[in-house]
Amino acid sequence: MLILDDAAQARLRICTAESCTGGLLAGLLTDIPGSSTVFERGFVTYSNRAKEEMLGIAGDVLADYGAVSEPVARMMAEGALEASRANISVAITGVAGPGGGTPMKPVGTVHVACARENRAVIHEMLQTGDIGREQIRLAAMECALKQIQMQIA
Repeated sequence: MLILDDAAQARLRICTAESCTGGLLAGLLTDIPGSSTVFERGFVTYSNRAKEEMLGIAGDVLADYGAVSEPVARMMAEGALEASRANISVAITGVAGPGGGTPMKPVGTVHVACARENRAVIHEMLQTGDIGREQIRLAAMECALKQIQMQIA
């Protein structure tokens, strides 16, 4: 995988903080032989409590914005960076469905954020629509991989 090669060449380590993808991105990255030279760790923070305990997201932020929000995605990426020995972290939080959507945050709403030491956090909101749980999660991972590549460059 080109991302892992680029990160290795730049001597960067990657970690993930995943909610709606449930560790799929970490699994994808670690399916590649030799990924241990680049992949540092993954956080699966499916519940709000996990986001608080593992990534340091304040409960009032979760209450005010909701877990599926830009501020929470950014804080997940920053928290993962701080809680690991990685140089780059990527966070994914969203509504993969089939239930759980609201009029303000329908199924297919996903926030992805990527942090790198000494750089601004980047963020993208996806609104895929209700294209099915698997497709939403795949779209989220694709976005996350693009953001990692941007932070490596």
